[in-house]
Amino acid sequence: MLILREMLVSTGWVERTQDFAKTLRRRTTEPRGLLLVGTPDAEPWHLAAHLDDESRWSGVSELSPTLVRYQPPEGAPAHLAVTLERLERAKRGETLFVVSEDDAPSELLERAWDARKSGATILSLDIGDAELHGVAHESLVVPTTDEIALTTEPQLDVVSFDNVQHLVSVAAGEAAAAASSRTVRDRMAKLLERISGPRI
Repeated sequence: MLILREMLVSTGWVERTQDFAKTLRRRTTEPRGLLLVGTPDAEPWHLAAHLDDESRWSGVSELSPTLVRYQPPEGAPAHLAVTLERLERAKRGETLFVVSEDDAPSELLERAWDARKSGATILSLDIGDAELHGVAHESLVVPTTDEIALTTEPQLDVVSFDNVQHLVSVAAGEAAAAASSRTVRDRMAKLLERISGPRI
């Protein structure tokens, strides 16, 4: 991953994914409030696993995603049986993160609008879904293979939908760890201030 980031450092993609991840981390304040959803044919299992790892490593539970599925198989464990109905309960402090290389289906768009009206943040990682962008507060658009072929920047050859998911998950973990460290420092500063008394 470090090699990938070094290859892309001059393209702006590292900063782009970092900014996107900071929004994801800042707007998700409820445990299990990161709702990750794809399409019926492509569920973002890989990204869910990476975000779960980053949650453990950073010690920030809000980064652990809830995978939202269209038709979980009968008998699936509870954490793998969350359906689109979960979006009806989305609220402020939660984030609906849509990850899709295809156009989002209408049933997802409708529920995303409802979630947005209830105060949830809507983010998307896609390849240019205009309707989804109309719902999302922020979108990260990955160029298609054809679009990359037209560019003169050789580094962009490694920009793929999978690689961008890796970059986002790592950046989210870094943002979570940084926020957690600030929280600890703030608490320590307040504790020391109480012990030593106000500064003169």
